[in-house]
Amino acid sequence: MSDDQKKYPHMDAQKATGDWNPAWDQFRELDPDFLEAFLAFRSVPQRQGPLEQKYKELIFIAINAATTHLHGPGVRRHIQNALRAGATKEEILETIQLTTIMGIHSLSLAAPILVEEVEKFEG
Repeated sequence: MSDDQKKYPHMDAQKATGDWNPAWDQFRELDPDFLEAFLAFRSVPQRQGPLEQKYKELIFIAINAATTHLHGPGVRRHIQNALRAGATKEEILETIQLTTIMGIHSLSLAAPILVEEVEKFEG
């Protein structure tokens, strides 16, 4: 195990799960200690807690599709994860619909991504 792997285990864990945001590469270069601390904090509900992974992914979709966030790559990544965790297209759509309470922009961002990702998943 390299010194970086020992010092920054959460970064490697995030990459291993496929839940790595490419923007974090730049943060890793700028301040790897901060990124490691953020990922350690962020990983707590992923590692423990009563929610099934499917529901965690639905919540991540809502967060990423929310008007205040509007992060398309995150919506895409978590739709893929939710499908793999057993979520249906209808469950994901309802999550997106509930998110639109914050603003219709959530629907216009996330609905086309849902269609694309379901087609790829079923494809």
